[in-house]
Amino acid sequence: MSRIGSKAVEIPEGVELSIDGQDVKAKGKLGELSLRVHDEVSIAIEEVANDDGASSKVVNLKPKSNSRFAQQIWPTMRTLVDNIVVGVSEGYSKKLEIKGVGYRGNLQGQILVLSLGFSHEVRFEVPEGIKLEMDGQTGITVSGIDKQKVGQTAANIRSYRPPEPYKGKGIRYADEYVLRKEGKKK
Repeated sequence: MSRIGSKAVEIPEGVELSIDGQDVKAKGKLGELSLRVHDEVSIAIEEVANDDGASSKVVNLKPKSNSRFAQQIWPTMRTLVDNIVVGVSEGYSKKLEIKGVGYRGNLQGQILVLSLGFSHEVRFEVPEGIKLEMDGQTGITVSGIDKQKVGQTAANIRSYRPPEPYKGKGIRYADEYVLRKEGKKK
């Protein structure tokens, strides 16, 4: 039994979840997301009574068979359903920092322009469904409702100049620790 897969996904207030066969649609205050659950996993919405007497809706997922693949895909599908529910209700965000002398960025409409020590400026076009905000010239906040898209966009921006180990210059996640190396000795 999977600990992650056996947990029910709670549906918060303000989120509508509809199931049509294996298709799941979540609609909330931030937008709408959909997901196709794998055929090896069954999905159902159930009503559960809380401790205070009120009832809330939860989504339960179960494997349809005892096959190894069904046992492996079941927790993954549960996590993906939870991601779309959280995405339409709260959203996701990642913070990036630009470190280094002369390294900076600015937002020009839907294009992020980065000066990263190259002979040219790096231009990054913001994907649809993603919102970028600049905190001064060295802080970037990537936000949106799709967790995968937010993470991939942040990784793409970071890939232009990942932090180097000697001086720590480059683009890093705000909570990332860069292991520093000692330079050459004379």
